[in-house]
Amino acid sequence: MNLTLLTIIAALLTVLVAVFAYNMIQESRYRNKIRSQFGHSDQDALMGSQTQSVRDGRPLTHEKVSDNAAPAMLKPSLVGKPNHSATEDDDIDLSHLLDDYDDNASASPSQSNPTYSSVGLEVPEHGLKNNVKATNDLPAPSSGSFMSGLRATFSKMLSSINDDDTQPEKPVAKVTQPIEAESEEMEVYDEAQLPEPSKLLMDFDELKRSRLSWFDSRIDYLTYVALHDAQELPAIPRLSNRYRVQIIGCTMDGSFQVAEPVPGVLYKAFVIGMQAINRNGLVSERELSLFGQQVEHFAENMDGDAWLEDTKQFLSVAKPIDELCARVDQIIAIHLVSRVSILGSELRNSLEKLGFQLMQDGTFGYLDNKGEVKFNAVTLDGSQFTPQLLASQPYKGFSMLFDITHVPYGEQHFEEFVNLAVALSQAMHLELVDDQIQQVSTDWLKNIRTFVLEKQLEMIDAHIPPGSELAQRVFS
Repeated sequence: MNLTLLTIIAALLTVLVAVFAYNMIQESRYRNKIRSQFGHSDQDALMGSQTQSVRDGRPLTHEKVSDNAAPAMLKPSLVGKPNHSATEDDDIDLSHLLDDYDDNASASPSQSNPTYSSVGLEVPEHGLKNNVKATNDLPAPSSGSFMSGLRATFSKMLSSINDDDTQPEKPVAKVTQPIEAESEEMEVYDEAQLPEPSKLLMDFDELKRSRLSWFDSRIDYLTYVALHDAQELPAIPRLSNRYRVQIIGCTMDGSFQVAEPVPGVLYKAFVIGMQAINRNGLVSERELSLFGQQVEHFAENMDGDAWLEDTKQFLSVAKPIDELCARVDQIIAIHLVSRVSILGSELRNSLEKLGFQLMQDGTFGYLDNKGEVKFNAVTLDGSQFTPQLLASQPYKGFSMLFDITHVPYGEQHFEEFVNLAVALSQAMHLELVDDQIQQVSTDWLKNIRTFVLEKQLEMIDAHIPPGSELAQRVFS
């Protein structure tokens, strides 16, 4: 009875040990499989990964770099965190985790290897071999062929376990092997292979070198817009309310013209200038900045890029020109007055006989050979002349104006102005007076003529000839 009981107990223990040994074998194979897949044992597969990326297409080297040497290439982690210190070797050998453990070998706590993990699988400090050997101390059954067969089978299983544990070279894989394999499979991006942004149809330097008669760099704040694709101008954008803006477009043949929303006309670039000086004064830096933002918005809508002049540098050039314009911007007035009222119809007839025409702005204009207004005749109180008022209303007189900036240089033009005033005064029996209601004398006329010529010469020295198109723009 006792022998049977011992036999049953021994059989159960043998089965238990066999199952335990089988589990150890499976666990050992699983660990080796995990190591061969990951190739390293960082604490976390994502946050602490040392996987190296390649930018220039060259394979990674694994030579140890000295502490003082500069790294040959950057090796960022997968999530952009910095690598470990430069004193660590590029090749990390994990074979020490699978070294044979002898029965009599014992490491001190200060010399024991730390516990490593890979994807949450911890490796115990003691090897699998020691755990299996501990089962060898089981009590052996007393006798019996059945028990002898079981012991022989169990010994073979232990021998196969020991053989697997004593050959760490087979499952061990250095970090460099899986990293190299991963690097070969990774899609490598070279900066030279990245798609280049679409090029502009016209270079900004070429645009800035273009000499356009529509602009003067001292007076007009210039901006440039270059397109990626040729387009029609859908509409004229409103870029400023107080100052005059001109948009000059460059067509596909390289010619410049005033940009207009004409179907079929394709533009590849634009030069947009805002006249920063007029009779209202010099534009402010804030207004220039707002204008630049509007140009950038226009370029974005046209699928292009914008280049803006430096506002402070432009204002440093424009300010002296504005001061000059303020000095020369003078209008000479000769008033023709009557002691009694004159009919509007008589006044109109006398002006038109000498070549004056009623203009849309409510003044009478004396035109030159080019059809430009040279002199003006206006009411004394600043109101407008209209056909209805001229037909029904009497006047005390009117004023003749000589705009220094709009009349071409030369004393003959001032003489013509004086002769017209004298002829009108004689035809309508009017008196010639100045702003102080003093009768005009010969000396006064000579002094005014000298003053006019001096101011016009100052304009010529500044390359803004009086009566020119540029002067007409600036003094408007």
